[in-house]
Amino acid sequence: MPQEMTEQRGGIRPSGGPDTVSETAQGGGVVAILLVVLLTLLWGSNFPAIKITVAEMPVLTFRVIGLFGGAAGVAVWAITQGRSFAIPRDKWGWLLAAIVFNTLGWNLLTAYGLTMMPAGRGGIIAYTMPFWAVVFAAIILGESIGRTKLAGLALGIAGLATLIGPDLVVFHDSPLGVLLMLGASLSWGLATVLIKGRLQGIAPSILTVWLLGAGAIPIVPFALAIDDFDWRMSAEAWMALAFVVIGGMILAHVIWFSIVRILPASIASISTLAIPVVGVCMSALILGEPVGVLELAALCLVVAGLFVVLVLPALRR
Repeated sequence: MPQEMTEQRGGIRPSGGPDTVSETAQGGGVVAILLVVLLTLLWGSNFPAIKITVAEMPVLTFRVIGLFGGAAGVAVWAITQGRSFAIPRDKWGWLLAAIVFNTLGWNLLTAYGLTMMPAGRGGIIAYTMPFWAVVFAAIILGESIGRTKLAGLALGIAGLATLIGPDLVVFHDSPLGVLLMLGASLSWGLATVLIKGRLQGIAPSILTVWLLGAGAIPIVPFALAIDDFDWRMSAEAWMALAFVVIGGMILAHVIWFSIVRILPASIASISTLAIPVVGVCMSALILGEPVGVLELAALCLVVAGLFVVLVLPALRR
């Protein structure tokens, strides 16, 4: 059932009946912050897990398994909640657009991009998407870009620039990898705004099932025709794949779409700025990628940005 949206200081929240994770977020900004923290840990850890998996499994096969697995897991959960999978007729065009940009654009571009560059650095480039989301939200949804958004975005982008600045040489070494990650960033930013502005009234769990499941279908014939995979992988790769499906696909997507429903699109995207920092740290722990003073400085800047965007409005309420 469609929900009406009411403006609140610090964001937009549903005023109708409860809907999946978003029903708990009505209790205040603290729950929204906790959801962001959990999402940050899941998607930050997802980058090294993807890199481990695609080192032993072709990208298209990996994405088909991940997307169908994620869709099936969320579908089972939605069925236990008595959800209907029906989509209003006037939403189908926007849903197809979201599938193109959210599922196909983001998942394919990041998977191929990560085969060409370090997982931590690739994640940093991909998560410049708050810039695109702020721009698209202003153009498509008419959201204002106030001082709080600008301050939080400036701090977060400064953190990303601290990490990516010294590594601009990567563009010369692997220009295609950089372009793929930048394309993924733009694609996800646009999809965030489309989901927020044009797909309201669809439960996050149902939206997740359609985005992941329908998004996997056009990849299947290409995976069958191109990939040559004999299913023999190391235990580490299988565990990484399991984490991607359960954590990065099922849990993280339900949480993410719920956050998008709770907060304005631009603020929801700014809240993801901590994910690449976690990705860098987890890549250092799991893959042995270097981490030093620049990573710590970026962490401080990003946390400051999150505080300005999420914590201050909650304290004011």
